[in-house]
Amino acid sequence: MDAHPLLSLLLGFLASSLWFQSPLAARPITAPVENVNPTMRYHNGALLTGSLSVNFIWYGKFTNSQRAILSDFVTSLSSPKSGDRTAEPTVATWWKTMEEYYKKSKARFPKLTLGAQILDEYSLGKSLSNADIERLAAKGSPRNAINIVLTSSDVAVQGFCMSRCGTHGSSRRTKSGRFAYIWVGNSATQCPGQCAWPFHQPIYGPQTPPFVAPNGDVGVDGMVINLASMLAGTVTNPFGNGYFQGPKEAPLEAASACPGVYAKGAYPGYAGDLPVDPTTGASYNANGARGRKYVLPALLNPSTSECSTLV
Repeated sequence: MDAHPLLSLLLGFLASSLWFQSPLAARPITAPVENVNPTMRYHNGALLTGSLSVNFIWYGKFTNSQRAILSDFVTSLSSPKSGDRTAEPTVATWWKTMEEYYKKSKARFPKLTLGAQILDEYSLGKSLSNADIERLAAKGSPRNAINIVLTSSDVAVQGFCMSRCGTHGSSRRTKSGRFAYIWVGNSATQCPGQCAWPFHQPIYGPQTPPFVAPNGDVGVDGMVINLASMLAGTVTNPFGNGYFQGPKEAPLEAASACPGVYAKGAYPGYAGDLPVDPTTGASYNANGARGRKYVLPALLNPSTSECSTLV
């Protein structure tokens, strides 16, 4: 098929997949497309700043190994300690790209650290609404924190797989203030071809061979990508009036403005020329804590309006 009709088809699919309701922004169903980004605009709203705890609310059943993959990712956002031999590029290098968004505001770039770990085995059942997600997010400390609800592969969430892979938003105003929250679901059994690409063949577009997941878990490695995207959007557009492009009802943010791009050489249906671990055969583009490797999304550089990749 000619490249131009294919690109138009994928762009149409991406546009139709953007979702907005009460949360501020959603990570749309994976639609690998080329970078066609206009300028990222700052709408003069508040950005998250200071020292923030990242609290995990584990909803459903997760193994210790799965929890470690995601917890180590958050730990990896901080610069490696002196003496660490983490090879470049690192997760911290990826996160440092976000500092470009803070140059136009007086806010201080936030420091994220791993906070509370709350286990919840189906207190609200296995089918959750948007209101349920916010209720679960409120279990985390509301002050100086980002509360993240992670749902296991057997939990259905409103809009999951049909139109989104994750979302971020903020709580209603209360006496204790507002807090930012994120939801990401494990798509391993529900829609890996949509929310765990490029570790699973997509259900739309070119059927290129999937990459080997760097931590050996297609669903959770896919969650890392979606969580990374949502974290980038949360700190730079926590209340809907920060950095985004396009309509406020369906904003494209720091990572979601670069869909399907993970390394140089990316094109529709191909994530890019990622390095491959010679031992495991897994693809990756960032090194993390405890010897972890991850695949992270490209970030739109607001100064250049180009998608920035680590490799």
